[in-house]
Amino acid sequence: MRYFLELSYNGTPYHGWQRQPNAISVQEVLENSLSLIVRTKTDVVGAGRTDTGVHAKQIMAHFDSKVELDTILLKYKLNSILPPEIAIQNVSLVKEDAHARFDAVSRSYEYIISISKDPFKIHSAYYLKKELDLDLMNQAANLLLNYTNFKCFSKSKTDVKTYNCNITEAVWKRNDDILIFQISANRFLRNMVRAIVGTLIEIGEQKLNPDDLKNIIKSENRSKAGYSVPAHGLYLTKVMYPETIYIKQNG
Repeated sequence: MRYFLELSYNGTPYHGWQRQPNAISVQEVLENSLSLIVRTKTDVVGAGRTDTGVHAKQIMAHFDSKVELDTILLKYKLNSILPPEIAIQNVSLVKEDAHARFDAVSRSYEYIISISKDPFKIHSAYYLKKELDLDLMNQAANLLLNYTNFKCFSKSKTDVKTYNCNITEAVWKRNDDILIFQISANRFLRNMVRAIVGTLIEIGEQKLNPDDLKNIIKSENRSKAGYSVPAHGLYLTKVMYPETIYIKQNG
């Protein structure tokens, strides 16, 4: 039987999602806790890999069990032993071939910038001392929807087969001294969101103009795009799946 875990985590203490030989990761902590509860070694497959320091308000992962599990009880037990930075929101029975990574149809991220110094946001928002032109940044962000090849925003050394992504939303919003960039797509490349935000910041600082973004994208050259903003301002906020993968349980 296959189950989906819906969880959230503060990425500050972790070296990203993926298990690593010499550093603590969210995947390792989750697998160890789950294995302890079900009393057998259990592997967990995540919807994607977040980098060191990146947060997740919602991410999905799947695991297999030879026996049927009480999903409500499992959620309670996991939350009892997981560290404070990781929380299980839901456990769902899904079809045997459902896959947390490959069945995702949409992913959404937020990037949070604070334009005032706030010691309580030091690990949760990127502090920028200068004002940004949000109108110019939104003009540029809207242009992203016209393109699919985003090689210019991808990490240079990567083994992806395609750089194509279908972006369905890219918009900046302001809430007092907090700027929030919201972006959704069917998939994202490694470092893509942080490189996009860095480029849009340079447009907001008027170092570049919105039309420059077109040439950057067409260049397919990472060195033409802006800098990669710090990880601690980035949040994976939503991963969407077809409703058909879920199995309704009684009770």
